[in-house]
Amino acid sequence: MHEFITTLTMVAVMLAYAVPGFILIKVKAVKDDSISAFSKLLMYVCQPVLTLYSFNKANFTVELGINLLIFFAVITVIQLVFIGVFCLIFRKKFDDVKYRITAVATTLSNCSFLGVPLLEAIFPDSPNVAAYSMMYFLSMNVLGWTLISAIITKDKKYISIKKILINPATISIAVSLPFFLTGFKIGAENGMVLEQIGNMINILGKMTTPLCMLVMGMRLATMKFKSLFTNPLQYLAVAVNQIVFPLCALGLLMLLRVDRELMYCMYIMCACPVAAVVQNYAEILGEGQDIAANMVLLGTISSIVTLPLLAFLL
Repeated sequence: MHEFITTLTMVAVMLAYAVPGFILIKVKAVKDDSISAFSKLLMYVCQPVLTLYSFNKANFTVELGINLLIFFAVITVIQLVFIGVFCLIFRKKFDDVKYRITAVATTLSNCSFLGVPLLEAIFPDSPNVAAYSMMYFLSMNVLGWTLISAIITKDKKYISIKKILINPATISIAVSLPFFLTGFKIGAENGMVLEQIGNMINILGKMTTPLCMLVMGMRLATMKFKSLFTNPLQYLAVAVNQIVFPLCALGLLMLLRVDRELMYCMYIMCACPVAAVVQNYAEILGEGQDIAANMVLLGTISSIVTLPLLAFLL
């Protein structure tokens, strides 16, 4: 019951962050064409700093390192399987961008923007849960900047070693790892300068959730509310992403008999709503913005029901 109440409260608070964004667009304080700029700020600044924040909290051990590698491998395989299945299902309709967006939206989870504060609330005594979320985020972004970008645009140029190695996620992980592996903390215990840098990292890292929801609120204000509920593909994407996907992941993890903390973290993150990066990729790539925004918004709104119920299984 603790998990249920905590999750319900956190999701409700996160949804409230979208209200100012909605108002800003409606009163024309922010123009519609500025939304993509906020998305880039989220992707290129706040998210990489969230990676630093997460690894700065975790305490490295050999066991944790092995579990992080297991986590990365398992979640990557699960995502590839689901993406592959829906690409096959929709292969004859891939000329229509809404089917391409649906294929990726059934899999990508809001594992960092919403997942990190959620995990910290459910497991307040475990500093390592945020590190697990970064493994999920790394996997999702390696796929996002390559395979998923190629699917959305139908352009194979995105599938390259360069795209895998040079993107905000992998660069931020590469910067964070030396600190994580050596146990060096960017904070007050290592001097006043590092204390201030640590404070900056904490503030920018924790901005990801409010900024993510502000962008969603802005996008919602530009759309007809009715459109959120009239496309069957949106319901399919949300149902698969927020119910089928996490339950399949939980079943696989139970069969593999992995570490309990690893299993709970992956399950909660898989149960998070359709990833905001689905909308962000669509905004940056310039294709399928409306259908992507609808899926993210419908997923986020419905998560106030699906996420607490799935967390209750814990």
